[in-house]
Amino acid sequence: MISALTFTRHSLHAHYKAGGSPAEIIREAYRRITEAGDPGIFITLQPETEAIAAAEKLPPFDPVKFPLWGIPFAAKDNIDAAGLPTTAACPDFAYQPAEDASVVTRAKAAGAILIGKTNLDQFATGLVGVRSPYPVPKNAIDPALVPGGSSSGSAVAVARGLVTFALGTDTAGSGRVPAALNNIVGLKPSVGALPSRGVVPACRTLDCVSVFALTFEDAWAAFVAMAGPDARDPFSRAVPLAPQAVPEPQAVIGIPRAEDLRFFGDALQEKAYRAGLAKLESLGAKLVPIDFTAFFETAALLYEGPWVAERHAAIADFLKTHAASLHPVTRGIIAGAEKFDASTLFRAQYRLAELKRATQAIWKQVSMLAVPTTPVSPTTADLAADPIVPNSRCGTYTNFVNLLDLAACAAPGPFRTDGRAAGLTFIAPAGSDGRLAAMARAFHQASGVTLGATGMALPPAGEFDDAGRDGLIEIVVVGAHLSGMPLNHELTSNGGVFRRAVTTAPDYRLHALAGGPPKRPGLLRVASGTGHAIATEVWALPAEGFGRFVSGIPSPLGIGTLKLADGSTPKGFLVEPEGLIGSTDISHLGGWRAFIASLAA
Repeated sequence: MISALTFTRHSLHAHYKAGGSPAEIIREAYRRITEAGDPGIFITLQPETEAIAAAEKLPPFDPVKFPLWGIPFAAKDNIDAAGLPTTAACPDFAYQPAEDASVVTRAKAAGAILIGKTNLDQFATGLVGVRSPYPVPKNAIDPALVPGGSSSGSAVAVARGLVTFALGTDTAGSGRVPAALNNIVGLKPSVGALPSRGVVPACRTLDCVSVFALTFEDAWAAFVAMAGPDARDPFSRAVPLAPQAVPEPQAVIGIPRAEDLRFFGDALQEKAYRAGLAKLESLGAKLVPIDFTAFFETAALLYEGPWVAERHAAIADFLKTHAASLHPVTRGIIAGAEKFDASTLFRAQYRLAELKRATQAIWKQVSMLAVPTTPVSPTTADLAADPIVPNSRCGTYTNFVNLLDLAACAAPGPFRTDGRAAGLTFIAPAGSDGRLAAMARAFHQASGVTLGATGMALPPAGEFDDAGRDGLIEIVVVGAHLSGMPLNHELTSNGGVFRRAVTTAPDYRLHALAGGPPKRPGLLRVASGTGHAIATEVWALPAEGFGRFVSGIPSPLGIGTLKLADGSTPKGFLVEPEGLIGSTDISHLGGWRAFIASLAA
């Protein structure tokens, strides 16, 4: 039955492959919207007849050429869609765009069908989803809670299974907080990875278009279909789009140290966070407490610094004549821009540059961060009593991300003991989207939660869309560049993604080279029958990153072609025979990790 479909991309494409029609899926989407009975989710719906007509005009089913073929989606109502008004949740601001935003154009070109425009905190200013003149969307898990913002309607639409994916925006956490509060995936890409042309700006230099979905496979497919520079958007840029099928096996993940954990007295939220960390450890991750002082200071800049003035600049002309049209809380926040001058702006930029430099060293210690997506779960009653403080607390672990040019993925995790949703956000430098999605997906799968608020089981992990993988060069590492080892950051900082753990063919010997510390490995190919199978990892780098990486390899090491047990022959580390003078043959241990463990024993 169509009503039993999860609306995941996999389930819909299986339905189409079996002969189902996208028109009937679109009818089902509108039936679900009516049945949901929540007038706050959408501000404007595409007329059903027009959505069905778009479905009927699709080319023949080809999920490779059209990866989003027949997929219903929604867009936050600060993102332009031709034929529908853009309101940014301010009726007096509404206008009719002449063309789609870049991301909407690309989603449609990939076969997706737009259903409507969703509610938001007005002008994307807020993390709670209640600052709108329209009805407030109901949190899909617990109606007593706020839906999260500013992308409130987009998150609820996905969580309730009304659409397969929805577009949001994220400046301070708007693509992550609503995901956590509604038990769905929130993919916050590297800044500029998705063009923001055709998006009403909040802070134009920081804004990201984000993707909500029930699964990471769906979020990734939509992301890849829409990603890439736009010549008409000066803030767009190319980032690596290679997905990582599985997380690196021994990832070192930074977490806030004890004194940096802030739950504001919400013991159940803290308990859910610790349950999430236990899931991470069960996946083989090593958790390392990190000093979050610089991150928190960066977060404070967003609303206590001149970036508020950037929000003012986005709607300055409208504000001159329509100040009374703004939601009172929104107006109060944006009016705060009047206290900032150019000197304040430059001082803040200088301090931000210092904080960026201060945090760079962290990425040599850890592969990524794992933080509570939100440290509190505010109710609508909490916001009625205090419209500011609960909102600010929601941004504790989100506000710094875009300022520091980081990517992030919010993943559903173990629920709180009161039945409310929780989860973790994984954060790493720009260009790390694929690695983050792999770890976040593994965590999501391990958490055992259902799909959003649908009550349907999370399906087994499927394949990530392969688009964007072309052009990467595989490289085999055997020593300190292995995941979790001291030099792994030299791979990740060059756009590297983990491919697989595999041994060499049994034609190699591994040596601990003379000198040091630190100890260095030397892998040497030997005559057949005289070697061992040595544990390795295969990573993949974009050509530019590969060049930077190999240029720093010191003698007597070099790059050659390796023969692996899976039959592949990628490039990898080898040692020159002269480099073995004074070395220790450690081949019998089977790999560098075992050797390092033996030193500590």
